[in-house]
Amino acid sequence: MRVCVDISPAVHGHAGIGRYAQELLTSLTQVDAANEYLAFFNGPARAQVPAPLAALPRRTTRLPNKAWRAEVALAHLLHWPHDRLFPGVDLFHATDNLLPYLGRVKSVFTLYDFAFHHYPETLSAPNRRYLLSMMPRFLRAADRVIAISASTKRDALRVYGLDDSRVTVVYAGVRASFRPAPSAARAAVAQKHNLPARFILALGTIEPRKNLITLLEAYRWLKTRGLGLKLVVAGRVGWLAQATLQRLRSLGLEGEVLLPGYIPDEDLPALYSAAALLAYPSLYEGFGLPVLEALACGTPVVCSDASSLPEVAGDAALMVNPLDVAAWGQAITRVLADEDLREEMRIKGLAQAARFSWERAAQETLAVYGSLSATRRLQG
Repeated sequence: MRVCVDISPAVHGHAGIGRYAQELLTSLTQVDAANEYLAFFNGPARAQVPAPLAALPRRTTRLPNKAWRAEVALAHLLHWPHDRLFPGVDLFHATDNLLPYLGRVKSVFTLYDFAFHHYPETLSAPNRRYLLSMMPRFLRAADRVIAISASTKRDALRVYGLDDSRVTVVYAGVRASFRPAPSAARAAVAQKHNLPARFILALGTIEPRKNLITLLEAYRWLKTRGLGLKLVVAGRVGWLAQATLQRLRSLGLEGEVLLPGYIPDEDLPALYSAAALLAYPSLYEGFGLPVLEALACGTPVVCSDASSLPEVAGDAALMVNPLDVAAWGQAITRVLADEDLREEMRIKGLAQAARFSWERAAQETLAVYGSLSATRRLQG
């Protein structure tokens, strides 16, 4: 088959799903010699394609994000196939929460989460309306759906009544570069981003769904009990971040909470390794890559017990109700105070992270592709 994978999220720098699109397609090209792979993205032809994928044949549309999303919606409403964009393509893999309307081309749709359904207030109004309107159409139109966690699959079956046989769970992976970093690398990344040698880390876009206000309140609780560590909140400022930033100021934490902004991928292993622990209080996640990456770096993790995070963390993390401030303070205190517990969490974390790889994700994705190839042969 000629398989075209949408790498728009990677080209446009979308952190989580961009990582997914880039890593999955890179691994597919490494483990699969039977199929031919092409990359698709929307936007200017001069857009920067990640280096591992730059040599692949391309299919593109020059429409920017809003115009492309509008055209896709219109095509579904009016039944105008986009097959002209994909000459010679047998299968299109949608990774950007968007599926072109296809006629002869088979399709696989990666479904990340149902935040737009469970926590609609955490999305911008246009994005919320688009997903609530179009996601049911995309999922009905796709020949197969890949859910990145069992939690996401359960939501898909419950919310939209999808047939169980059409939805396959394929977990995301973790790069081999995510491993415990040596002290020199930890010191270098701390110096580069003006961070202390040891700190509590929260990583992700600053937005309501990440529930950073609970973490800030727990951190304030810890400061009143003598905690000396800084809190580093690393990530871009996202949609509706103002309430989080205002709460930081009202708690009097401006000098204690550091906001280094976006951290490049190449710096993340050393950043995780330098952290005393990762605190991940998210209300809802389709997967939760930072939890897995921290475990792979041997960093203790305290995370929410919500949605997919128990699947990712297994028994390697301390899990807490995402809204219980005192429980967060107590869990963080327990990890910081108990050296034996930290060592146990480190060992369990490395073992848990070893269960996930992009090679495995690629092989399991190939099995989904193969089921469509077999269906096509039978129909033919």
